[in-house]
Amino acid sequence: MIPAAPIPMQQPPAPRWQMLWREAVRDPRELLTLLGLDALASSLSEAAARQFPLRVPRGFVARMRPHDPHDPLLRQVLPVLDEERVVPGFGLDAVGDTAARRGGGVIHKYNGRALLIATGSCAVHCRYCFRRHYPYAEDTAAAAGWRDAVALIAADPSLHEVILSGGDPLSLADHKLAELTDALRAIPHIRRLRLHTRLPVVLPERVDAGLLAWLGGLPWPVVVVLHANHANEFDPAVDAALARLRATGASLLNQAVLLRGVNDDAEALAALCERGFAAGVLPYYLHQLDRVAGAAHFEVDDARALALHAALGARLPGYLVPRLVREIPGQPGKTPLTGL
Repeated sequence: MIPAAPIPMQQPPAPRWQMLWREAVRDPRELLTLLGLDALASSLSEAAARQFPLRVPRGFVARMRPHDPHDPLLRQVLPVLDEERVVPGFGLDAVGDTAARRGGGVIHKYNGRALLIATGSCAVHCRYCFRRHYPYAEDTAAAAGWRDAVALIAADPSLHEVILSGGDPLSLADHKLAELTDALRAIPHIRRLRLHTRLPVVLPERVDAGLLAWLGGLPWPVVVVLHANHANEFDPAVDAALARLRATGASLLNQAVLLRGVNDDAEALAALCERGFAAGVLPYYLHQLDRVAGAAHFEVDDARALALHAALGARLPGYLVPRLVREIPGQPGKTPLTGL
């Protein structure tokens, strides 16, 4: 009797968010066609798109205004010729990450906190990203099962908070995130976990049952620092995702970047703060642009930034006004902008 052939093991289907990730728009011309903006093709930079490729989830594209070349969401992701300009003062390492690297994907800049470059992957490539030139292939914490990063944190009892950044840490699968937090549980001096992530905004499907189970089972207070720059980035799907995050007990904050042509007017900034709060998110930081090569066309000068911040303070209650800050390499924390 011939033995029956073994039944091949079937791989479980990928989570929906991973499928949507794979379907992201990667061709700048396709993006323009989807928005009825083919005439903008002459403004595209092939060099910028090669160096830092376009990636934007289709759900985020759906929030862009068709036929509007000035749409604030489109401007954040479209690789344009302005990125090719070489501008003095704009470099590859705008915030001093290189000097603060400790190996194992760990960056240690500030007292009591260790930031982990969890991964180099993001669901969206923002053109002003201060890590667009970061050497992710050399230094990510998830490599080698997080062992080097966890060892560095365990060896330093002054570290009380672990910050997961990247890239975007929520681009990792749930089991990879659990590998890290399972290892961190054995370190008695860890008191808080912080996630810096854009995924709940640009790909809200990421906030699924698996992620929520992981978050809800963590032994520390969790702070989720989101990144949205304009009120139009919020929609009912994002609202629902943020409600699910809050239900785990996580605190939600938002950090935005002041960007010319995106949110550099008081009305847009006030709408962002109000809309985020309506979704359960407190404003945290409004960053002056990190001066990374390729992003000079987004810069807003300090005098205008201070005037906009003052206008926000005049129209909003204090708890809705983010701190206007700049990151200066070598400083012990973010530097508030309080005057010229």
